[in-house]
Amino acid sequence: MFDKIIVVSEVSNASSEMVKCIKSLRSLGAEECLLIQCFNPQDVDAGVSSYLTSIFNENLKNQSTMLAEQGFTVKTQIISGNIKNEINRIAQDDQYSLIVVGAEKHSIVGSLFLGGIAYDILYGSTKPILVIKDSNPEQPTEDTKDLMPHILFPTDFSKNADVAFEQIKEMVKNGVKKVTIFHIQDESKINPYLLHRLVEFNEVDNGRLQKLKDELLSLCDVEVDILIRYGAPTTEIIKHVEEENIPLIVMGTQGRGFIKEIFLGSVSHNMVRHASASVLLIPGNRK
Repeated sequence: MFDKIIVVSEVSNASSEMVKCIKSLRSLGAEECLLIQCFNPQDVDAGVSSYLTSIFNENLKNQSTMLAEQGFTVKTQIISGNIKNEINRIAQDDQYSLIVVGAEKHSIVGSLFLGGIAYDILYGSTKPILVIKDSNPEQPTEDTKDLMPHILFPTDFSKNADVAFEQIKEMVKNGVKKVTIFHIQDESKINPYLLHRLVEFNEVDNGRLQKLKDELLSLCDVEVDILIRYGAPTTEIIKHVEEENIPLIVMGTQGRGFIKEIFLGSVSHNMVRHASASVLLIPGNRK
């Protein structure tokens, strides 16, 4: 499923904690890992650049050891220049199936990670992207962390969501034990003119959710919950994630790269920015 992955590293506690979560991907077939350190030498002077390079090499060495202990075949690389284009070029040319980034906001060199490199990668990628969150990066643990015991799949029944659901099915085949399929009746689209039809909408959409549930149950022994809520999609998803302590959200989004103008303000964007759970974004097949 995700046999070859790119992991975008930083020098931070959260980045090391991110690496501990990546072992979960072994159950999805991940074997090869390219560990990339991003660096723009134009941001610092020559003396600092040389010093940072030595730090980056040491960081890559430590994290590659952690990944090797998890069973991955690991290569490392420091890249500079146009980070977004370079990472996406490598992913495309060398047929990597997933890009993994961390949700750390501040690095040792002061960058706003989710405001810079991570979002640049999101906007340009045609590959699935896993954004790994850590709720408490300042208190690292020794153990690896499992992202797969419970997955939340928010769906609006769109073609993009259908593409993401195909990935959900593969994840279930590879050992995911619980999936919650979640649909939110968007208050902004229903209230006030269609509010009188809410019961009708719920009945129709419950039938759609049940069909998706039956598809998953036909694959293997998996626990599947279906859920409908009324409100703002972002608010309802975040609320449910926190109530149930769900570690991973899987969502469909725009194909052919995440278009910046569309991604900004979308539910996918809000999940990456605000949800406590990690987020796996699956690009659709938009033509």
